[in-house]
Amino acid sequence: MRWIVFDFGEVISRRNPAVPFMAERLGVSLERFEAVYWDRDAYDRGGSDAEYWSLIGSSLGLSLDEAAVREMTAMDNAGWLDDPVAETVALIDDLASSGVPLALLSNAPVTFARLAEKLPWAKRFRHLIFSGDLGYAKPDAAIWQHLKDVVGSSDLVFYDDRQANVDGALAAGIDARLWTSAAAARLELRAELGDLGA
Repeated sequence: MRWIVFDFGEVISRRNPAVPFMAERLGVSLERFEAVYWDRDAYDRGGSDAEYWSLIGSSLGLSLDEAAVREMTAMDNAGWLDDPVAETVALIDDLASSGVPLALLSNAPVTFARLAEKLPWAKRFRHLIFSGDLGYAKPDAAIWQHLKDVVGSSDLVFYDDRQANVDGALAAGIDARLWTSAAAARLELRAELGDLGA
C-alpha cells in the first residue's frame, strides 16, 4: 500500500496564532516581528533556540536572556501545537485506522520535534521526520532520499502547503501534491484508496 506523507505547518497545524502575542511580549509591532520571525531556515536545519531568538532580538534591537528565550520558545511551540486542524487530524485518524502507512515530514526545530512526537495525533504516524534532527530541510534533495530510505519505499503521496517543497519532491520522483484542505485531500485519497470514513 502507498505511504501517505504529511507536512506539519499549515497542514496539521494552523498558521501560528501566537505570532501577535509574541510580538506584543517583545514590545514590537506585528509587522516588525513577522519580518524576522519567518526567517526560520537555520532554525529548521538544527539551529538552537538561543541562536534563533538571539537573532530575532538582535534584528529588533533587543537583548533576550535565557529566561526570555525559554519563554519565547514555549510560546512559539504552543502556538503551533495546541490547536491542530480538526479536519486534518480526523483524516489522519481515518487513514491510520484503515491501515494506510503514514509518515510526517516537517521542517521544524529540535525542541519543537520533541514536543510534537508526544502528542496524540503523532502516534498515528509510523515515522516522524523533522529537519532539525537531520541538519538539512525541504526542499533539499537529501531529504527526499532520506524519506524514501526511512519508509523503505518510493511509492509515496506527499502533501505540503508550499509549492517549492512540492516541486522538490516531484523532482525526486515522489507523487507530491499541494495541500489545500483536508476535505480536498480526503476526496483524492478516497478515490484512490477506497472508503476512509466520514
